[in-house]
Amino acid sequence: MNAMNVRRRNISGIAVTAAAALGLGTLSACSGDSAAAGNTDKFDVVASFYPMQYLAEQIGGDHVNVTTLTEPGQEPHDLELSAKETAQMGEADAVLYLKSLQPAVDEAVGQSDVKTKIDAATLTKLEDHGNVEHDHGHDHGGEEHAAEEHSEEAHSEEAHSEEEEHALDPHVWLDPVKYAEIAEGVASAFEKADPDNAADYRKNADALTKKLADLNTAFEDGLANTDTKVFFTNHAAFGYLAERYGLTQEAINGLDPESEPSPARIKELQDEAKADGVTTVFYETLVSDKTAKTLAKDAGLKTDVLDPLEGITEKSKGDDYIAVMESNLKALEAALGAK
Repeated sequence: MNAMNVRRRNISGIAVTAAAALGLGTLSACSGDSAAAGNTDKFDVVASFYPMQYLAEQIGGDHVNVTTLTEPGQEPHDLELSAKETAQMGEADAVLYLKSLQPAVDEAVGQSDVKTKIDAATLTKLEDHGNVEHDHGHDHGGEEHAAEEHSEEAHSEEAHSEEEEHALDPHVWLDPVKYAEIAEGVASAFEKADPDNAADYRKNADALTKKLADLNTAFEDGLANTDTKVFFTNHAAFGYLAERYGLTQEAINGLDPESEPSPARIKELQDEAKADGVTTVFYETLVSDKTAKTLAKDAGLKTDVLDPLEGITEKSKGDDYIAVMESNLKALEAALGAK
């Protein structure tokens, strides 16, 4: 793994509450065949939102019936699950979700009698990418120092994980390597819960992890040699991706994707854009581009889409996870000046 550019700035607590801030594909009643969450002849899986749905469909193949709680294009906090919907979840064979991302789902899962509860957050290591205020505005200098600090942070995170669980960045699916780790865990859970089809689940999981490994290689190769390593986003969803490929994410807003950045923050980012050769401000398909365009206009920068893949809509640059991530790579290569 490439060393992370661990330059950290005091940016309004960016990723500590990114889970709350991001347009993470809103949950509503089960989409598709509304009553088909359970009691079918297949292995019935309820997925909380698109990245979990994609894993269930890819690994489960023909053996699973997947329904999702997510309707793409809405804000996540609009979610209300009725007692009936929670009860219907209990009729499924499994629920696949990412704890701490959507509190309403966590509550419903806790109340549900569903046989197999798969929390993706337990299948890889979550990290705290926010609220780091030291070393403001300058580099740490060197991969060794970067690795050392990262190790110290990981140790500190473990020491305080229980009281600071809310601070862990949940956006692990944007790192193909961590997403593959989750896929392996999901496959194991499917195999255990539905042993008659275990061989197929393993075969499908191996095919998926191969695709994710190829995607990781494409990102490594595509971003290895660029004019700049810094990119601006509307808010902080891409901490894992930045860390994986040695980039530095700078978010305009941390808490509210719809809010206006302060004049001081605009000035800070204008100065940094000049210093670091930043060309582009990224915004998202499910969130207003007003803030990004405000900064871009004031700083003389371009805008483009970097999709956090909370849901697939007609605006998505691709029809599934792999395709949209490939589009993200092209956007990053263009913005960072890939050689």
